[in-house]
This record gives sequence, structure tokens and C-alpha cells, in this order.
Amino acid sequence: MEYVILAVVIAVVAVGAIAGLVVSGRRRQQLPPKSQAPVITAPGTPQEPQVGEEAAPPTQEPRRTIEEVELPEAEAVPETVEAIEAEQVPALEVPEPTAGRLVRLRSRLSRSQNTLGKGLLSLLSREHLDEDTWEEIEDTLLTADVGVAPTQELVERLRTRVKVLGTRTPDELRALLREELVELIGTDADRTVHSTKHEDGPAVVLVVGVNGVGKTTTTGKLARVLVADGRTVVLGAADTFRAAAADQLQTWGERVGARTVRGPEGGDPASVAFDAVKEGIAEGADTVLVDTAGRLHTKTGLMDELGKVKRVVEKHGPVDEVLLVLDATTGQNGLIQARVFAEVVDITGIVLTKLDGTAKGGIVVAVQRELGVPVKLIGLGEGADDLAPFEPGAFVDALIGD
Repeated sequence: MEYVILAVVIAVVAVGAIAGLVVSGRRRQQLPPKSQAPVITAPGTPQEPQVGEEAAPPTQEPRRTIEEVELPEAEAVPETVEAIEAEQVPALEVPEPTAGRLVRLRSRLSRSQNTLGKGLLSLLSREHLDEDTWEEIEDTLLTADVGVAPTQELVERLRTRVKVLGTRTPDELRALLREELVELIGTDADRTVHSTKHEDGPAVVLVVGVNGVGKTTTTGKLARVLVADGRTVVLGAADTFRAAAADQLQTWGERVGARTVRGPEGGDPASVAFDAVKEGIAEGADTVLVDTAGRLHTKTGLMDELGKVKRVVEKHGPVDEVLLVLDATTGQNGLIQARVFAEVVDITGIVLTKLDGTAKGGIVVAVQRELGVPVKLIGLGEGADDLAPFEPGAFVDALIGD
């Protein structure tokens, strides 16, 4: 019995101890947490303002007086609107004089010189000029795009003169070949670009040609040629189908001080050309250059539109020049283009571009024979002043060398 009573007492004590532990644990959970330590901020870090007893006494910070503060220097500002505009306008370029320009650019014809000029001199210098040699001479001329009829004429004249000459020194052959080539190209044609102002208005020059021949660039270079010769120029950007054409032409004009008249993209080219001539009359300009859209000679509608441009411009007065731009590297295909353009507008002169990049200088002869109009300008490079007035003597001298 004593053991039972002892076990009961122990059980009661154990239950009481467990209950006490549970109650004390719950009380501890309900107590508020201890205050955390204050956060210390780095010097210079902004803090919340304090009030009452906690407020810190004000500190006196060092201050600089007005005299000690260095103010930035003011930049020089133009005083007038004219001064501002003068700063924005780029300096005008002075084109190279056109007189003797072809002589200065003769080295650009080195490829044609090696194929045509030096090739003919080498063949003519042979001791015996048999039929095979004359056939080689004929093949050389045909390869250089001289054309069939002009080639036959030149070979016959060379045959006759060589027989009469007898012995042939290098100097005599060079003089003989030069004379015959100059005669073949022709010296009687008027190769002047008619750009002189009339009594009732400026001279009007239309620039025509297919896409990709460098027509807009040629128009810009031609403006430089005219400015170099003392002309005042207005440009008409009538190529409204190519987005960059008007911008390109305007850039060329700004470089030499020529105004550019342009219309909306896709607008009526004839209207732009008409406005350009009207502007040229108002300004008293010497010449109006109109850059037309590049036409595919196989598109009848586009070619008819080119004829319309010419008719609309003629309401102001006559068109003085219609210059056809041809790529010299296209050879006989260029002649096909030339025929079709000549049927739509009256071509008065030819501009041969990229003549420095071809070994076929004989295209000058062929295209003149085909159209019956002279080559007036030739392009001999990518430079701004690489468009030169065509001079038969200088051209032949460049072909046959010194």
C-alpha cells in the first residue's frame, strides 16, 4: 500500500511540473520583443529630423562668398540671325577651269590607249604589212567599238597612205595615225554646250538617259563645268521617281551655289521642269539644267512622258540643248538606246560617262555616226571635276600616247 501512495504522489508532482512549464512558455511568447539596436548611418547620409530633447544642436557649415565662386565663361554667341545663318552655310567650292581639262585627265584613258592607240601603232610598225596584219588592224578597231563602217573607211585610208609613205619611222606612223583618227572623229562639229542666256530668259538644257548611266551625277558635274565658265545655274530635279535623286542633285548644287527646284516624290516631272525654268527666269540665271528620270528605252509610256517634259518646258521658250548620257562600257547596246531617245526628243549632244573604265574608246566614233550629233562631254573618273569638254585632238593624243 505504501508503494501505491508513493507512485500517486510522484505522478501528481510530475503532472504539475509539466503544466508549469507549458504555462511559462506561453507567457514568454506573449511578451513584447526587445528593442533593436539603432541603425548607424554613414557620415553624410540624410537622416530623419528629430524634435524635442532628441533634436541635435545645429551645426555651422563653412560657406563660400559670391566673390569666391568661379563662374564659367560665357561662350561667344552670334549677335545676329545673319551670323547664325552664315555659320550653317558650307563654304562654296571653286571648280577647276574647264580649259585644257581633258589634257590634264589624259592618263585616265590609259586602258583605251593600250588597246586602241598602242595596239594600232604596234601593228603598223611591222616590216611587212600583209593581209593577216590588216585583218588584225581591222579586228582591233572593231574590238574598240569603232563600228563596222568607220573601221572599213579607216583601214582603206591607212592602206593607201602607208603605200605612198613607203618607209615608216615610228614618228611618221604616229603622225599618220593621229591625223586619220582625228579625221574619223571629226573636227567640224560644234561641240559647245549652248548655255548662254537669251534676251528673254535662261538657256535650258535637258539631260536624258536610261537608269544607271550616271545621269544625275553628270548633271551635277555639268553644273560645276558651267559655274567654272562663269555661268549662274538653276537645277531642276525632275527625276521624281527615284527618292534620292532630288537630294543628290541638291547636294551638287549647294556645293557651287546653284539653287535646286524640286517637287514631291512621285510628282509630275513636267511640272517640276516648268517651275525650274520659271525660277531661272525670275532669278535672271544664265542656264537651267533639268535632270529627267532615267527612262528605259523599251517602255513606250515613259518615253512619251519624256516628250511631254520637253513640250511643257518649251512653253517658256526653246530648249537649247538635249544631252543624252551614255555609259561608254555598254558598247553597241548604248547605240540602241541612242536611236530610241533620238526618236522621242531631238538629241543635240552626247555625254559619254565611265570612259576611263573601258578599253573601247572607239565608241566616240560609233555613237556620233549613229546619231549624227557630236560628243560634247566625256566623264573620266569619279571626281567632282572629272567631266571634261570633248576635244578630238587631245582625245586622240591621249589614245596613241607620246
